[in-house]
Amino acid sequence: MKNLNDLRDKAYQCAVKHGWHEIEYNNEHFICLVISELMEAVEADRKRDYAGKGMKELFNDAIFDGEDFKEIFDLNLKGTVEEELADACIRLLDLAGLRNVDLGEVTLDDLKCSEGFFDWTFTESIFFLVCNLANTNFIETHSFDSCLRVALMEIMGFCVKKDIDIFWYIEQKMKYNELRPFMHGGKAY
Repeated sequence: MKNLNDLRDKAYQCAVKHGWHEIEYNNEHFICLVISELMEAVEADRKRDYAGKGMKELFNDAIFDGEDFKEIFDLNLKGTVEEELADACIRLLDLAGLRNVDLGEVTLDDLKCSEGFFDWTFTESIFFLVCNLANTNFIETHSFDSCLRVALMEIMGFCVKKDIDIFWYIEQKMKYNELRPFMHGGKAY
């Protein structure tokens, strides 16, 4: 059982600490940033840039200080499909924190699906996710809270179907983000 509110709070607190909420933006701004992460995942898939086997062992067995962790992360995870999908989830978690959305808890069984868009190509599946995120009719007829939770569950469910331990990758990317400079050294939100 994963408490998504714990992940939400951690993502949001990191974003605040690093200056990402000093300007007020609307929900569409943040959703567009989620979509941009999903597009980066498509590009990584096209390059066949996946995290290699043994990443968990590499990160879990080694003891790193901050700079070592960043260097190992940059060499092994940066720009991979897994990292980009984790970024999309972290952006949704951050938005949920900003808007104080209760995401509740989830189990891996909650995320398992046997059919549907998960059986399409990677790019087709991401297109489906993006369409759902950008579907203003859905957002207008459902609460924003439920839209965020559905989007997060769809991405995480996709990862479970593709044997990507999304919670582990989110954890690694959050550690990495904590080590980054304020506004990642001058990047605009």
